[in-house]
Amino acid sequence: MTLKEGQRVKLAADTRLTDWAAMTQDSPNGPGAVAGSLLLAAGIEGTVERVVEHEHQSQGAREYERLASLLDAFGRDMPPGSRKQLEEQISSLEPEWTAYQEQRRRVTVRVRFDIGFILDEAQEDVFTAA
Repeated sequence: MTLKEGQRVKLAADTRLTDWAAMTQDSPNGPGAVAGSLLLAAGIEGTVERVVEHEHQSQGAREYERLASLLDAFGRDMPPGSRKQLEEQISSLEPEWTAYQEQRRRVTVRVRFDIGFILDEAQEDVFTAA
């Protein structure tokens, strides 16, 4: 599912959030103490505030793309030996290209829940349409 800004969503599963929390100066344990963890229940609804698409392309995938473009543009005019060598290089990079194609698009979102919490940089697949 591709989420859009302004879309209403709900949390698909119970989600536990843990991290260090900066406590106030008035905290009995002092600043920097651990506050614990927060558990958000499945079904909590909110609104998508931001959608960010991340694309991570490895060096091998970039090289595959460059060489394939070179072959497409100039392959018919290349000497047979050079063309064969280029095709072999492309074939050796094909696994990296396939892996890139499968995981190319990673989308994270910022959701403001109706209860006031904001969950940022969460993968979009932890939400369903409300």
